[in-house]
Amino acid sequence: MTDIRQITKDEAYDAVAPDDFPAMMDVERYGARSTAFDKIISATHDHFWDPLDEKYIDFSESFDMENEMIMPEEFIVELRLPCFQKLSEKEKIRFANESARWMLSAILHGEQGALNLSASLCHILRDPGAQEYAANQTREEARHVTAFSRYVQARWGKPLPVGQTLGDLLTDIVNAPEVYKKIVGMQMLVEGLAMGAFASLYTRSNDPLLVKLTQLVMTDEAFHHKFGKIWADRTIPKLSKEEQEIIEDWAAHCFQTLLFNLVNPEQKKVLYPQFGLDWETVQAEMIEAVTDDDRREQMKEGTNIFRVLIKTLLKAGIITDRTKAFYATYVDMDELRNEGDRMVGDDIAEEGIKYLKTINFSTNTDALSNVSAAE
Repeated sequence: MTDIRQITKDEAYDAVAPDDFPAMMDVERYGARSTAFDKIISATHDHFWDPLDEKYIDFSESFDMENEMIMPEEFIVELRLPCFQKLSEKEKIRFANESARWMLSAILHGEQGALNLSASLCHILRDPGAQEYAANQTREEARHVTAFSRYVQARWGKPLPVGQTLGDLLTDIVNAPEVYKKIVGMQMLVEGLAMGAFASLYTRSNDPLLVKLTQLVMTDEAFHHKFGKIWADRTIPKLSKEEQEIIEDWAAHCFQTLLFNLVNPEQKKVLYPQFGLDWETVQAEMIEAVTDDDRREQMKEGTNIFRVLIKTLLKAGIITDRTKAFYATYVDMDELRNEGDRMVGDDIAEEGIKYLKTINFSTNTDALSNVSAAE
């Protein structure tokens, strides 16, 4: 792999071609381990949890799907549209919960993408420490797939198919030979979206089981985001102008694609026929109802997934004066810059880690190292 394809600039993230296994048996490689990831590797034990063990989470907890919405009504944009006003209250609840099913299915597909991508990093990262971290993340993403599969099964039986926009993006990232696409794409773009989504689910869901699940997942995700942040700290300042623009333009393209397509009615068209609606009608009304002004207002919310994503890219140095005007259409960039480095969900994750320590290490928490998820 050429330097322009890796765009890493630091030996800790050095990579080889996926099929170059002989490079992994280089005798000099084994003793050239970076210490950059040791802290987040060691912290793995602090946030261990098992989705198949009821002492961590019990998926038999019930929820009244017929009479209560998993997410509050204001969270479901379609319910404000004229074509949805003909639905009965029971049908509105059912649609809201089917919409939640679609969202949780998308999260499940995203976790599967993160699992495969983490595994693919094990094939290309030369540094033993980076490789061990990627192996750890693969294990953690696997338990997320199990956990969200169990949750979807408990509430709906099975997930819905992945939307084309998300499916195409995940496929592009997982199969990409470029290291920067894997790390920026998954550890920053997708993980940034995930932390915003999980924070929203944690703070606003009416289902206690989903609240518990999202906090457990966030105890892992905060560390996954850190892996990408280490890459950015060690890479972005050393980029050439051409390399900076390659990464910056690709991130902006992904952001725009997600913003306008991730939750639009065409992506969710599997939902509408059972309610006597077609996606074209819903989309036409959505275009009238949701303007850039609405998007700007929504992005003032700290847990808004796109606000979290912009902050992630900004703090990583991937948004510069060259592209900030594009993002400033939706958020106050100066306000974001002045917010500090802590990300939405860090506090939730840290409280979750404290909870896990009481399970994993009984009451002997004082003897444990106090590792911050956002450190």
